[in-house]
Amino acid sequence: MLIVTGANGKLGRGVVEQLLQRIPAEQIGVSVRDVSQAQDLAERGVRVRHGDFASAESLLHAFEGASQVLLVSTGMLGDAGLRQHQTAINAAKKSGAGRVLYTSHMGSSSTSYFPPMVHHAATEDLLEASGMRHTSLRNGFYASSLVRLIGDAVHTGELIAPEDGPIAWTTHADLAQATAVILTEKNWDGPSPNLTASEAIDMEGVAAMVSDIVGRPIYRKVVTDEAYRAHLAAQGFPEMRLAITLGIFRASRNGDFAQTSSALADLIGRSPLTLRDDLKASLPLSDAL
Repeated sequence: MLIVTGANGKLGRGVVEQLLQRIPAEQIGVSVRDVSQAQDLAERGVRVRHGDFASAESLLHAFEGASQVLLVSTGMLGDAGLRQHQTAINAAKKSGAGRVLYTSHMGSSSTSYFPPMVHHAATEDLLEASGMRHTSLRNGFYASSLVRLIGDAVHTGELIAPEDGPIAWTTHADLAQATAVILTEKNWDGPSPNLTASEAIDMEGVAAMVSDIVGRPIYRKVVTDEAYRAHLAAQGFPEMRLAITLGIFRASRNGDFAQTSSALADLIGRSPLTLRDDLKASLPLSDAL
């Protein structure tokens, strides 16, 4: 049985939907904190069980009979987040799963300026130390994050951000499809190739793209890191969110998210969704005019 954690989230649910197109529902199990939000999956024949990364007992029950377990990163950083990932890895091992797959990131590095990348690298180390067969999915940067960075630019006409570098923005939908293929067809061990869209774009390019989409000029305004921090702090950003947001720009300047690969296209059998098409569907265009 293939077990997917976080199946009430955007990526996890997308993976389950893709698996349902490939294998019988009774071969799929999901581990979710709130089973009531996954009742539609249960009605379609998917095994739905409560699982919480903070509770080893719940995960052992959720992972029962697993052949493979997809661990979708909780997003919790620091020691608390790593303890949760360790609990999940231990539970997968005790369940007898033959392989664990983890939603890592193309920029995974213990020395990254972007805090989540340090967290991903540390989790990959935990997987290696477990002795289990494992695959780290080096996912491209989620395109949904860009909408938050664009912020009010569609209203103000200014895209304010520090100096940056190109980022291979990649959609959840494409990554979910690729993950389902890897679960059912690929026996990769260790880090996967970078699973990215076909192009990397900087904020200057994003501003031009948004300008074209909304039909009026959006100007890219470069500010210092300190000025951007003050700008976000004035909006009430907590310290951790400040560090994460600024870290995106510092890491992209370092080239951490610029390398693209054909691996994603090869897995899904088509060109990945373009950033332009994703932004057309995601930006609040009706409010921008």
